[in-house]
Amino acid sequence: MQTRPLASNLGLYVYAASAIFLGVLGLATAEFALQWQNVGPTVPFRVPLAYLTALIELAAGLALLWPRIARLGAITLTILYSVFTLLWVPSSFVDLGNYDPIGNVFEELSLVAGALVLWAIFSPPDSWFARRQSFFTLLFGVCSISFGIVHIKDMPGLLQAIPAWLPPSRMFWAYATTLGFFAAAVAILTGILAPLASRLLTVEILIFEFLFWIPNLRAAPSNHFNWAGNAISIAIGGAAWVVSDSISQAAKVRTHT
Repeated sequence: MQTRPLASNLGLYVYAASAIFLGVLGLATAEFALQWQNVGPTVPFRVPLAYLTALIELAAGLALLWPRIARLGAITLTILYSVFTLLWVPSSFVDLGNYDPIGNVFEELSLVAGALVLWAIFSPPDSWFARRQSFFTLLFGVCSISFGIVHIKDMPGLLQAIPAWLPPSRMFWAYATTLGFFAAAVAILTGILAPLASRLLTVEILIFEFLFWIPNLRAAPSNHFNWAGNAISIAIGGAAWVVSDSISQAAKVRTHT
């Protein structure tokens, strides 16, 4: 298992906290994270499955905080988030003109990428998974392309989501954040300025959490959609942070070798 100082593991704690958040939320509501975890109302044993999912998320999130079983936690979240990714795949082929299902595929895949990176980090250094750590970071770069496309496809919704008080204008930040996703993807996939770009990508995702999801939750705390949206937003931000930590650590190793 690879060990790192606390400062380089902050992404791990955010990612683990998001899994714990999802687990507690699921146990409190007997519900999935709505459209992000695509389990329809007609699915048999839906409520027991929601409880089971919540328990798995809670246990895996806690496991990530315990070095002796952190690898098991990462493996568990890789499998669980992969299931939710695959649940969106059939919908993405039904209406190719509607990008929402495809966008959800990549949102869930970004969580898988974070879990895979952690799986690699907590694996023996000479193992197959540890050697593929840099490849797993590329998956998040691909997801960032999708995040940019989602912004373009839902520009009216994006403009409404940006606070009106934020200078200089909503349109400015709509374009800036969209271009930021594409630029981060290019940097991560090519390796050019990847540590800086991945840090800025993490900041962009977390700022959206603070400026959109938290205010929405404060405005309507009884709305499960807002709770689920916050949990998933934090999870994606945590995954981005994990990937950024991994890229930065790899860059430091290359610098000192």
